[in-house]
Amino acid sequence: MDISVKLVADADPPSGALALLIAQTLIEGFNKHYRLFRASSASAKTRFEEGDWPGVQLAVRERIQFYDDRVAETVQRLHHDFNAETIDDVVWQQAKLYYIGLLTNHNQPELAETFFNSVFCKILHRTYFHNDFIFVRPAISTEYIESDPPCYRCYYPNPTGANAAIKQIFLDFNWQREFADLDRDVVFIQRAVQGEFSELPRCEVNFQIQVLASAFYRNKAAYVIGKVVNGSNEYPFAVPVLHDVAGKLVLDTIILDTGWISLLFSLSRAYFMVDMPVPANYIHFLRTIMPFKPRAEMYSMLGLGKQGKTSFYRGLFSHLHHSADQFIVAPGIRGLVMLVFTLPSYPYVLKVIKDVFGVTKEVDHATVKRKYQLVKQVDRVGRMADTLEFSHVALPKNRFAPELIEELHQQIPSLLEEDGDDLIIKHLYIERRMDPLNLYLERAEKVGRDDLLEQVVIEYGNAIRELAIANIFPGDLLWKNFGVTRYGRVVFYDYDEIEYMTDCNFRRIPPAPNEEAEMSSEPWYSVGRNDIFPEEFASFLLTSPKIRAAFMRHHADLLDANFWKQAQEEIRHGTIRDFFPYPEALRFCSLFGEGCQK
Repeated sequence: MDISVKLVADADPPSGALALLIAQTLIEGFNKHYRLFRASSASAKTRFEEGDWPGVQLAVRERIQFYDDRVAETVQRLHHDFNAETIDDVVWQQAKLYYIGLLTNHNQPELAETFFNSVFCKILHRTYFHNDFIFVRPAISTEYIESDPPCYRCYYPNPTGANAAIKQIFLDFNWQREFADLDRDVVFIQRAVQGEFSELPRCEVNFQIQVLASAFYRNKAAYVIGKVVNGSNEYPFAVPVLHDVAGKLVLDTIILDTGWISLLFSLSRAYFMVDMPVPANYIHFLRTIMPFKPRAEMYSMLGLGKQGKTSFYRGLFSHLHHSADQFIVAPGIRGLVMLVFTLPSYPYVLKVIKDVFGVTKEVDHATVKRKYQLVKQVDRVGRMADTLEFSHVALPKNRFAPELIEELHQQIPSLLEEDGDDLIIKHLYIERRMDPLNLYLERAEKVGRDDLLEQVVIEYGNAIRELAIANIFPGDLLWKNFGVTRYGRVVFYDYDEIEYMTDCNFRRIPPAPNEEAEMSSEPWYSVGRNDIFPEEFASFLLTSPKIRAAFMRHHADLLDANFWKQAQEEIRHGTIRDFFPYPEALRFCSLFGEGCQK
């Protein structure tokens, strides 16, 4: 037993013994969770070596459920062994103190604190959700935790010949698959670096390359993440490692731009699989590369979604403490299923499911929740916004505009509760705020920016294509359901009608039997529930002549059922496409005309 735990237990033996058992049960539940989580993440290396791409997708889906399963197990054990619902406040407060003692030398204390909160909040009412009972703020610092071996490896190349050291970086990952030509790829790295930096800085005495010990596995790639330290200067990099057509490993490129490295960690993509004994070490290292990327997003991208939510929630309340603006209804066309509001000074939107949907919607609340969960389990290919799901969120009522409060009472009375100065929202989603695509297009047309209009229409069509290849049909293709990110990328964010491509039936409209049928307001052909007629997209998407012209120049095939059927055939035959979160122009095969397979 940790000495700090023993001292507390000795101070009050009767209730202390029960509280200690509760704390030990909680830490055992968390340790089991992280053991399984880490095993799944570590096995990503084997899946990559074997080229088991369906296994990659299955592992991502299964890992998401690990946390909730372990929380449910621990809650059940506390009810069964200790009648948890009858435990008094003193015992819970002592259990928290014992738990802190158990975390003193723990390698994942911040994650374990979040696990404690999750279990506690499943047992007791939200009125207990304050610092006496849960970890509103972290109790254990992660700043000085050291893993053994360290989370990153150091290489000290000779400034006049760094090739051997660069080559060793990739050999040290010990992939059980042969490289196609590692010496060639190392030369490509050297040439790409020289092309990026016209004048390389003079090498200092402590010139070194630091590389995170575990590769970052996602989809069909392994990413090597590191930085060059040269005196007081640091130069981050990421190197994606792929299989070529012969199944051998190739270095696809080296990403040196911090913006593109940051986009690797975009929440519109699938989560990474990373073997992390001490996750805080990885977060600290990544923060030196991407200092402006929120910790919440980093934890989420490493598959630690609950910790991402905890970090986000703390950041939100810190922001509320240092700001004074009010939540308002988000700009844009009102949705039929979701009510969306935002805090102008904070780059996120909050979405709640309405009690009653528009008459054209044929889904229920359970279906909407299931669709949002599906988005977490699939490859988002950079085209679907990730969401954070929260329950029983207490927000200061005085930070809501009166018009918003009125709309909340009208649209979501079943999800709303007032408690003193707080407004309690029983269920909501939070995601990054984007510029609604319909508003973006309106502005571009209004100011005569045909170049921006063309660019974003290309992006819109590409988003639909990539989602289709990833087995996702958005359902509702209206411009208002897509957003433009700060990087100019078009992303889908309205999920109540998404379907797997393989569940859809894409059809051409058959010829009308006669003129009367063609002029009728009713279809002359049967329409099944999952029937989709792509040629109809034009009637509600392409009402603007300029938008129509741009769309037809680049994406006319999206109006033909053949495109969709061919995409379905690829999916059904098990084809899994590559999606590169960096420009094609950066790839070595584009830069140097050889190497990777296009």
